[in-house]
Amino acid sequence: MISFENYTYERPNVQSVKEDFKLLLKEFTDATNVKAATTALEKINQFRSKLSTMYTLTYIRSSIDTNDDFYQKERDFFDEISPELDELNTALYQELIKSPCREALEKKWGAQLFDIADFQIKSFSPEVIHLLQKENKLTSEYAKLVASAEIEFQGESYTLAQLAPFTQDHKRNIRQEATNASFGFFASHSERFDEIYDQLVKVRHEIATTLGYKNFVELGYIRMLRIDYNAEMVEVFRKQVRDVIVPLASKLYKKQANRIGVDSLKFYDENFKYKTGNAKPKGSPEWIIDNGKKMYEELSPETKEFFQFMLDRNLMDLEAKKGKEAGGYCTFIEDYQAPFIFANFNGTSDDLDVLTHEVGHAFQCYLSRDIGIPEYLFPTHEACEIHSMSMEFLTWPWMELFFKEDTDKYKYSHLATGLQFLPYGVAVDEFQHLIYENPEWTPTERKQAWKQLEEIYLPHRDYDGNAYLEEGNLWKRQGHIYKSPFYYIDYTLAQICAFQFWKRSQENKEKAWNDYLNLCKLGGSKSFLELVEAASLASPFEEGMVETVVKTIEDWLESVDDQAL
Repeated sequence: MISFENYTYERPNVQSVKEDFKLLLKEFTDATNVKAATTALEKINQFRSKLSTMYTLTYIRSSIDTNDDFYQKERDFFDEISPELDELNTALYQELIKSPCREALEKKWGAQLFDIADFQIKSFSPEVIHLLQKENKLTSEYAKLVASAEIEFQGESYTLAQLAPFTQDHKRNIRQEATNASFGFFASHSERFDEIYDQLVKVRHEIATTLGYKNFVELGYIRMLRIDYNAEMVEVFRKQVRDVIVPLASKLYKKQANRIGVDSLKFYDENFKYKTGNAKPKGSPEWIIDNGKKMYEELSPETKEFFQFMLDRNLMDLEAKKGKEAGGYCTFIEDYQAPFIFANFNGTSDDLDVLTHEVGHAFQCYLSRDIGIPEYLFPTHEACEIHSMSMEFLTWPWMELFFKEDTDKYKYSHLATGLQFLPYGVAVDEFQHLIYENPEWTPTERKQAWKQLEEIYLPHRDYDGNAYLEEGNLWKRQGHIYKSPFYYIDYTLAQICAFQFWKRSQENKEKAWNDYLNLCKLGGSKSFLELVEAASLASPFEEGMVETVVKTIEDWLESVDDQAL
């Protein structure tokens, strides 16, 4: 058994890669029957998996330590060559969709592979390689800039993740000072954050117009592989959130103000949930993992096997530390058939949220890793987030292991925060539509657009004189906006699905778990709405569904005496 630190990295030779791929592709195009075509495609996929493994190892190791010169240089290398590798994949997709064996291959692998191929072809041309390289470099620069934060606070130096617990402090002045210090880092680099984003918007617009699109919006949806829904359907969903959830979220914020004993809830109060303090894990990161092992042993035989696999191979890097990139993610190292979880534990309840969330992703690709098609390892992003967000709720019966006497606090705030997130989530999505529909906007105009969206979706928000935030700069902390354009509505769509799993798990735990298990095993072999149906869930786009789902959550929250928590 090989553990993560011993996984081997070797920089690919680009010229050799291109030559070898050309020969493999010829073998596929020369195939005259399904058996030969399948064998050739399997060889190509093995070849692609090796390249993916080298990239993924580079990405993980460079994000764990942005001060590691070797892996930073290797990440720069992949930023440069990945568009050339995209060109190889596009060549494969072009041959795949016109293969004389297509009908038989589609019967074997499903239509989703061919839909993905079609969308990938539409999103690429050799003409845009130099622009894609520039886009990659800019997104890496954003990640490194955020990771460079070392913020002086109360005589110590903290990363953004390490500073977060102070924003939940009992003392209001400390919450305010910590929030101001956190955004003070962004304010001190405000011009550079604006420059990076301005260049990203312009380069993405140029990529889109070069490929024949009016602007980046249409291309953004194609890149995100939104095969069975469109921008108009998303707009209708956003309207449901505006009409149904914004008033409910505002009501929950008022209840929070009463609960924590403040006359007016300020932005720096939003993370402080109870006058007696937030629910926190009652032990160290190692203790959390020990209890996580117990939880997943008891949840199901499949999760027991999976979590032990992760532990045995050291496939989680969880603690916040200097030089580490922000956020959390799960990825998959193909040659080792191994998921990897990256997080920034900081002693708050977020540690459990991120653990269960990323485990949801990792468990899914662990179960679907033997499908045999790289495109099916993960589904499209909004479907991916069903696995992660639902896992957060399916593990509720074990939260007492971590929170002890504060378990009820955790559950109430976890559910309430899930609802309160939805308006912010759709605001981020609408913001990106506006940005890419107006690529000529100045940084000032972008900030004004964000301020207007906050007035619509977050009418309760009060920055209490923080000039940087009042100018409309909050969105710059949201890495998705920089690194993965249009990847955010996904969380809101998935939240509606996860709420359904929460409800069903309380009504029929076994049936809910079996549907979840089935969903994970399907991987990315179906489109978003097909996966929703396969999991016996109602589509978030279904008329009235948002109101129906949210009513169940509201009723549960109303049944709890939150003042007593």
